[in-house]
Amino acid sequence: MTSQSQGIQQLLQAEKRAKDKLEEAKKRKGKRLRQAKEEAIAEIDHYRLQREKEFRNKQTNVMGSQGNLSAKIEEQTKETVRNLTSSYHKNMESMMKKLLSTICDINPEVHPNFRHAV
Repeated sequence: MTSQSQGIQQLLQAEKRAKDKLEEAKKRKGKRLRQAKEEAIAEIDHYRLQREKEFRNKQTNVMGSQGNLSAKIEEQTKETVRNLTSSYHKNMESMMKKLLSTICDINPEVHPNFRHAV
């Protein structure tokens, strides 16, 4: 009987050691899962920051070029208005003379298709 109770004691002790090892493995697994989750969150945050930085750079480049483009268009428009105004003042006098001479200087002539009644 003693050998049986001794065998049972050994089995109980082995079962307890196995249970302890199992609990320790579960704790290590939980700890590793938390660590992996934290690493994943850190990696996601790093990736998000990197992509946001790239987006801001592209946005700045596009918006900056649009700002420059509008400034260039504005300058071209002002230059065109200056050229037109200059051309108007330079040619106004000669065009007025030409227009008035065309309107006021009338040379009455008989039309070539006019048939004189005889």
